[in-house]
Amino acid sequence: MLPIETIAQFFATALFLALAPGPDNIFVLTQSALYGSRAGLVTTLGLASGLLVHSTAVALGVAVIFQNSALAFTLLKLAGAGYLLYLAWLSWRAGSVRMVTEGQQFIGYAALYRRGIIMNITNPKVTLFFLAFLPQFTQPALGNVAGQIGQLGGLFILATLLIFGLVALLGGRLAQVFNASPRGQRIMNRIASCIFLALAVVLVFSGHV
Repeated sequence: MLPIETIAQFFATALFLALAPGPDNIFVLTQSALYGSRAGLVTTLGLASGLLVHSTAVALGVAVIFQNSALAFTLLKLAGAGYLLYLAWLSWRAGSVRMVTEGQQFIGYAALYRRGIIMNITNPKVTLFFLAFLPQFTQPALGNVAGQIGQLGGLFILATLLIFGLVALLGGRLAQVFNASPRGQRIMNRIASCIFLALAVVLVFSGHV
């Protein structure tokens, strides 16, 4: 068990990092603005599940593969960028999204949850960030470093759920505005498509550190 002081310091840092604009919270904002706050919350759960994968990878030492292998890093990065381009295409070709209130074309919460997971685990930068960040707060003298990393990962996930949950509620307010008319829905889809495209480009050109 880590000392309370370490836990408090780590959790405060995690909250600050979750607040910083990045691909994940932008993704949550976009999904909730398209489909409502509940959709954003489900997407957040998917992203949090992805963070669980990253935490486990660091604890088990698997994350070192992406640190030491430029090929593995690039392949995962390209897979993530390809998925974002796919989402951009889906959003661009989508028409009205009144499905939220009429229940006709809504992609479903299961699909949104999967989107969150895929979006997160196909970003190798998150793995490398966890690999560099989490061990800084471990104390080998206490033993079971892997268990400490798991604890820190859980705290980071909790911070993410809190902050991204607020982002989802904000995006839900936008959904109420844009979904009020077919024209507003089309505009929101076009904006979402451009955001996904931009995130894909950023991911493609992100370097291996």
